[in-house]
Amino acid sequence: MSEQLFHFVGNGSVTTPAGFRAAGVTAGFKRTGAPDFAMLLSETPAHFAGAFTSCTFAAAPVQLCRKRVLESPRLSAAVINSGNANACTGAPGLANAEETCRLAAEALNLAPETIAVASTGRIGVQLPMDIIARGIRLAAAELSTTGGNAAARAIMTTDTVPKSVAVQFQIGDRTVSIGAMTKGAGMIDPHLQVPHATMLCFITTDADADNELLAEMLGTGVADSFNRITVDGDMSTNDTVLILANGHSGVTIRKGTPEAKLFKSALDTVMRELARRMVADGEGATKFVEVKVVNAPTREDAKLCAEAVANSLLCKTAWFGNDPNWGRVVAALGYSGATFDPNRTDIFYDDMPVVRQGGDAGTREEELADIIRKREFTVLIDLHAGEEEYWVWTCDVSYDYVKINADYHT
Repeated sequence: MSEQLFHFVGNGSVTTPAGFRAAGVTAGFKRTGAPDFAMLLSETPAHFAGAFTSCTFAAAPVQLCRKRVLESPRLSAAVINSGNANACTGAPGLANAEETCRLAAEALNLAPETIAVASTGRIGVQLPMDIIARGIRLAAAELSTTGGNAAARAIMTTDTVPKSVAVQFQIGDRTVSIGAMTKGAGMIDPHLQVPHATMLCFITTDADADNELLAEMLGTGVADSFNRITVDGDMSTNDTVLILANGHSGVTIRKGTPEAKLFKSALDTVMRELARRMVADGEGATKFVEVKVVNAPTREDAKLCAEAVANSLLCKTAWFGNDPNWGRVVAALGYSGATFDPNRTDIFYDDMPVVRQGGDAGTREEELADIIRKREFTVLIDLHAGEEEYWVWTCDVSYDYVKINADYHT
């Protein structure tokens, strides 16, 4: 499906789709006084699906949301706090996640099992339930059909900008909207699994679709968006992606139809756009880099190569220093574990040859440096060993990244 069949909505957010309200408030998690608590509400119970971190130390809210996916047919709301991850908090942490749902259910006149929770922030600290209660009280009172962007701001941690997007398209004479918000700038290397990201993403749509179809679409969507990005190679304990579909547009998406193909194309575009924004806003990042491996013997070999280069500290610091040092790229390829012949390998920065058949391509270093100085560029690796390929979006590592993470203490 052509992307021309749908369009981005100016200032779009999770409340662009009909029947959704949201709020972002200051509950008191952050010492700065910045907004730190968000609430998202569907005016009618919504079908839903989720994808979550594959980290063994999954946080309490992730454990609870996995339970919702397995046991609850619909969701009505999500509450999100920024400033405390509620991770590695044991049975008390899980009980606090459940209590958060109970308090929100009471405030919204809903059943607790129709509410999801998500948290981001410092690991290993119990949730201050008095602050949670204050956040729920304030957010419930502020819920609005224009509150999506405020909610996106409230879930930020080290992000420098809120990240919201929405698209719209026609199905028959009906307008369908998909809105989303995400946060994440560090501890970003998601490996999300359905149903079983620190990134958090909440997607809303006023179309309807059953939970099974939503899970299928979400699973393939995250594989080609959030699971293709890395800022620092660290996977979070709290990574969470939720999609809610409330049907307020009057459109139902059914598997195998042209409408499903259009919906999936729009959904994929939303997730890729937010994934791109996360990398561009990576902690201290000054460069956005696509690492693309082509003509690999297997997709797994291509992935191993792309991820090795994208996560290499030596490559990332060279990019920050505007250094075209291709020796760091070939070293990362060499230890990636992929199967390929180094003597057949070519590397390009954008379309400029860097390595030919495993050795120096002869391009002047000054020309290569001009490419590395750009805000965005591509490292293209051609293994000449097959037909498979894989790409990853990454960024550089700067002095500011070290400073942010040395000082970070929510």
